[in-house]
Amino acid sequence: MMRNGFLIDMDGVIYRGSQLIPGADRFINALLAQEIPFLFLTNNSQRTRRDVTTKLQRMGIEVEERHIFTCAMATARFLAKHKPGGTAYVIGEGGLLQALHHNGYSIVDHAPDFVVVGEGRTITLDTLEHAVNMILGGAKLIATNMDPNCPTKTGTRPGCGATVSYLETVTGRKAFSVGKPSPIMMRAARKELMLTTSQTVMVGDTMETDILGGVQMGYRTVLTLTGSTKREDLDKYAFGPDVVVESVAELGDPGNFLEFKISQGNKEDDTVNDLNAWRLANA
Repeated sequence: MMRNGFLIDMDGVIYRGSQLIPGADRFINALLAQEIPFLFLTNNSQRTRRDVTTKLQRMGIEVEERHIFTCAMATARFLAKHKPGGTAYVIGEGGLLQALHHNGYSIVDHAPDFVVVGEGRTITLDTLEHAVNMILGGAKLIATNMDPNCPTKTGTRPGCGATVSYLETVTGRKAFSVGKPSPIMMRAARKELMLTTSQTVMVGDTMETDILGGVQMGYRTVLTLTGSTKREDLDKYAFGPDVVVESVAELGDPGNFLEFKISQGNKEDDTVNDLNAWRLANA
């Protein structure tokens, strides 16, 4: 069997709030036992890699920091490549701040290169006013993701996308988003696992982010029905997942699933390393 691996959303796939979804631990333990590469992908920029790892470990999922890939990490890496050693005014919390620092960025409150927006529970009108004037003064607006809301134990709270929409409306400037379904994050996660496009499977519960991002990248996709998307919602979309499961408990033997339950990846979607050889093969 060819090498394959998984990119896995967390909230709505592995857990809901602080409750583990039944069977999720068996799925992850099987991935570890079968040495199948995987990464958890999250559009939550609040927590650091270590914070996310600790949360999963307390739920009985014994993963390491190397298994976590956040939109804060993707954003910080993108900015470091785009403008090394830059500066940012940040609307967000520890995960985003640490990722930016780790990638050589300074956090400032005057004349930044970028205004970077993530999730936060302490956003004030004063904070937003500062951001507005920085953007109008020339700072570029960057969003870690465009999720409009986030589920909580007590209901729903505004997400990063809601804050970004406020800033876009006031300034007339459009944000550049790096998190799912952006190909920047989806591609970076695949490369982190050293997989090709045809070897990558995206598992998620949300059509607009997880499944859309996977489809756009040419990954195979698995939709779980334990989160925001329900089976009756599927007819609303012009695209769809390769496989729909009630929960990741159905993926409890991931090796068997990859070999028999999901179609093989299309190698034509893989990056061409030798263009001349490709031309000859496809002449």
